[in-house]
Amino acid sequence: MSFHQFQRIQCIHQPVEVVWDFIVNPFNLKKITPKYMGFDIASQNIPSTIYPGMIISYKVAPLLGIKLNWVTEITHVQPQQNFVDEQRMGPYKLWHHQHLLEPCEEGTVMTDIVSYIPPFGVIGHMANKLTIQQQLKEIFDYRAKALQQLLEQ
Repeated sequence: MSFHQFQRIQCIHQPVEVVWDFIVNPFNLKKITPKYMGFDIASQNIPSTIYPGMIISYKVAPLLGIKLNWVTEITHVQPQQNFVDEQRMGPYKLWHHQHLLEPCEEGTVMTDIVSYIPPFGVIGHMANKLTIQQQLKEIFDYRAKALQQLLEQ
């Protein structure tokens, strides 16, 4: 079993309140996810703001266009500071994603910390080195650009 962490820090030139309102709306996740991921919310009748205990079901195609079910739970919410989503069902053995916001002179520093364990033991560890790490970097590169375009215009 191999435990990994990915971290991304980004400055967004908007106040915390603006960034928070955007990132806590589950429907905005599709706007900041690369199209090749085939991301769609599968849950019905979910609100436009997260809350602790909220379960969200997605369809996502992270590899070879194969659609997978991914279910996350919002486990912690501190308004305008942070929230955590954790995988309950999906491609990883463990997925814990912290979204942290801090005000700064330029606007908001947003830090994403993803702690994860790939599936399939040693094979998953090799897959992490070969593809998963790079794919996470690409996804968060895309998100950084999308957030700037959507929030800083």
